Amino acid sequence: MENASVNIATEKAVVEYDPASVGPEAMAEKVRDLGYEVVSREQAGPGAMQKTTVSIGGMTCAACVRRVETALKDVPGIEEAAVNLATGRGTVTHGADWAGAGALRKAVTEAGYEYLGVLDATREDPIEKAREKELRELTVKFIAGIILSVIIFMGTMQEWFPFLGSIPRQAMLYILFALTTPVVFWVGSRFHTGALKALRQKTSDMNTLVSMGALSAYLYSALATFFPAAFTHAGVHLHVYYDGAAFIVSFIVLGRLLEARTKGKTSQAIKRLVGLRPRTARVIRDGQPTDIPVEEVMKGDEILVRPGEKIPTDGVVLTGASAVDESMLTGESMPVAKEPGIEVFGATINKSGSFTFRATKIGAETALAQIIRLVEEAQGSKAPIQRIADRVAAVFVPTVMVIAAITFIVWAFFVPDPVFTRALLNFVSVLIIACPCAMGLATPTAVMVGTGIGAEKGILIKGGESLEKAHRLTMIVFDKTGTLTVGEPRVTDIVAAPGITKSHVLRIAASVEDLSEHPLARAIVEKARDEGIRPEPVEGFEALSGLGARAVLNGAPLLLGNQKLIEQAGLDFNGLAETGTRLSSEAKTCVYVAEGGQVAGIIALSDIAKVTAAETVKALKEMGLKVAMITGDNEDTGRAMGATLGIDRVLAEVLPGEKAREINRLMAQGEVVAMVGDGINDAPALSAADIGIAIGAGTDVAIEASDITLIRDDLRAVPEAIRLSFRTMKAIRQNLFWAFIYNVIGIPIAAGILYPFFGVLLNPVYAAIAMALSSVSVVTNSLRLRWS
Repeated sequence: MENASVNIATEKAVVEYDPASVGPEAMAEKVRDLGYEVVSREQAGPGAMQKTTVSIGGMTCAACVRRVETALKDVPGIEEAAVNLATGRGTVTHGADWAGAGALRKAVTEAGYEYLGVLDATREDPIEKAREKELRELTVKFIAGIILSVIIFMGTMQEWFPFLGSIPRQAMLYILFALTTPVVFWVGSRFHTGALKALRQKTSDMNTLVSMGALSAYLYSALATFFPAAFTHAGVHLHVYYDGAAFIVSFIVLGRLLEARTKGKTSQAIKRLVGLRPRTARVIRDGQPTDIPVEEVMKGDEILVRPGEKIPTDGVVLTGASAVDESMLTGESMPVAKEPGIEVFGATINKSGSFTFRATKIGAETALAQIIRLVEEAQGSKAPIQRIADRVAAVFVPTVMVIAAITFIVWAFFVPDPVFTRALLNFVSVLIIACPCAMGLATPTAVMVGTGIGAEKGILIKGGESLEKAHRLTMIVFDKTGTLTVGEPRVTDIVAAPGITKSHVLRIAASVEDLSEHPLARAIVEKARDEGIRPEPVEGFEALSGLGARAVLNGAPLLLGNQKLIEQAGLDFNGLAETGTRLSSEAKTCVYVAEGGQVAGIIALSDIAKVTAAETVKALKEMGLKVAMITGDNEDTGRAMGATLGIDRVLAEVLPGEKAREINRLMAQGEVVAMVGDGINDAPALSAADIGIAIGAGTDVAIEASDITLIRDDLRAVPEAIRLSFRTMKAIRQNLFWAFIYNVIGIPIAAGILYPFFGVLLNPVYAAIAMALSSVSVVTNSLRLRWS
């Protein structure tokens, strides 16, 4: 076996092996031995980079993230490693020749963290399970800690509570020691364990700061309790800080509890998407409908869906008709009509009629599974701006420890009337108030919420990097055909010669074109049917390549085609020549309809603009963005369409293969470019642009080619997606600003910088409260995106 990796998003294992030494059956048997099932096989391209995502427990701050990333990058064969504090996941990028999942386990555990396994779609998310366990544990410990802390505070301030006056002071100190010990070592066990892990790795993190601060207050108080003579002989005023040690631990545990709860809310989008998965399917086998688990559905199964039921998987309608609510996929509330031959998607809701459909995609192939995969990958990604926090985290804790040590030395030896206890309290305050957690959470929580909101609105964003690039866009380039326009010709004008009605022109044109499969012919026939005109049978039909067609109707010769055909036949234009020229100048295709030797009328067709196109262009311009259109049409046709939509910059006569070159040219001019296309023939241009936006392609491979995929075929989602990126980046910048400012202001205050001016010192208990609130405020600000 050369290499193996498993991905929860696709429910696939990628294996590279030597066929001479092992075969697919042996691998399948091994998978079954592990308790799983092989349902299909695919082949991946040779040399392709693979991604493996693992769940990691025990991370608490930005320093933890950096340590795990460094450990993962040291695994042989790993090219890149990205660890997300908010999701508790690490994603590694590797080639065929790498050390495997076992090496990842070793790297994570040796770094002092919990390896929860490679993500696997067949079982519950281990991070979610671990988070639920953590919430229960933190709740119990906080309640116990705060109750004991209040009691300890009363004992410490014994003189404030007369009913405690009968207890001798030394006896009270022993009681306080007994009460504080479980708070420091049981309630605060996570901090000491984390600090020891960091110490073994010859590094430090947030746990180191909390552990040192709490233990300093606790150990000083314990020494004062059991060896009071040593303090009195040294001339140190005897005072204990059991209440400080207890409250510090309790309030920081409260911060962790609130942080865990709010972090859980940031992943609500994924939970909702996963919750949409249907549980059963009504499959028709041997002529009878049978309810089976959706996991047992196979490609080709015929499935019955009744009103009000969820559609179990993706497929194509066979019989019946209905309206389906696809809002969970597209964000569009209007039901979509379904009839034989139309696609349906798993987890959407059948509203009215019953129908049967044939399953074409199952499991990880479905549209919902692709969306979940994309959102999970996006939420696990890093925005480039996060590198600032990562660089600071690398030196943050050691710097804080140095500042704390300097603070202690200055207050113990270099200030007028130095007091040991005051130096100790300032030392503890500096350690406690410093918070690398807020910096670690600033970016990933905002990315999680932003991508989650997008998914709920049918906007799939690839990740933090896409969000950050979208925020810097200066120009939006739209493909014309199928993106700004409906993508197929429609009849726009019918002009009849004097003495002839429009309905007569349309009837004879539809009678001839009914025998043709040309797109223009289909459009004319469809227009006739919309008008209630039924095509009549013709005789002697003949297609004239590049010109049109001829036939005979009721004995009269008919000729349909372009201007060249009419001229070659030497027919009279019947006063319609100027009309034809005008329509052509408007980027319309003219079909001349001749009957009995003269032109009876003109039918003009055009690929008309979508109803929301002009509104979308206007909205983008109001956002300060330049808008351009790229098309293979000639200059006049392109400019005519651009003028109707309010687009001034038109890149015309660009062949499909040259679109990417045009995008690169614009980028070379300094523009930050988004390319909006249908995601199929525009794939090279989507990949070339700074941001590729595939529209109306939620179930297409365009998801892979684009940075943002808009599932619903609605151009208004383009400015909506860009606005979402603006809001998310604003939240990230706010988070980073407050995380940095909090530390820049808080640490000097804790060190006593205000004391010479105002006589103010920061109590370590207040420092603990401030530290707890800093992380919670960052996560809460990210959640604010949901309501802004």
